[in-house]
Amino acid sequence: MSEAKTFSLTVEQGEGYRFEITFDDPEWDVIRTDEARPLGEGSGPNPVRLLGAAVGNCLAASLAFCLQKAQVGVERIRARVTGTVERNDRGRLRVGSLKVTMEPLFDGPVPERFHRCAEIFEDFCIVTESVRSGIQVDVEVEPVASADATEMMESALGSRG
Repeated sequence: MSEAKTFSLTVEQGEGYRFEITFDDPEWDVIRTDEARPLGEGSGPNPVRLLGAAVGNCLAASLAFCLQKAQVGVERIRARVTGTVERNDRGRLRVGSLKVTMEPLFDGPVPERFHRCAEIFEDFCIVTESVRSGIQVDVEVEPVASADATEMMESALGSRG
């Protein structure tokens, strides 16, 4: 197995439930997200929609790569993603399912070599196969106090002395 590669990004809260996602490449645009009403304002996609977009995008890229390798010309590939959000046994909302419909557009009849790619492309989609298998997610919470709050705490603790 090859050595693992790492990536990083930062998610930072703005007003309410709006967040800005900054990636490890400074040339990439910031993505702004927001939760739907009534929790947020719905001013951007929420994490559930980003998950659906990641799955659809990865599948489309995997199919495009396979078609390129097979020298099958395609005008464009569209992935339509429909998801469900439902409650689990504990009453918590979870992504219940994602349905992805791939729509490659060919100029003319569907090439015979397309069918082989249609059979294998999913297996090469990093995101879809990771989601299907479950991903280890380790979470740490590291509170950071502002300078003023830290000074007030130190002052209060020092005065007890």
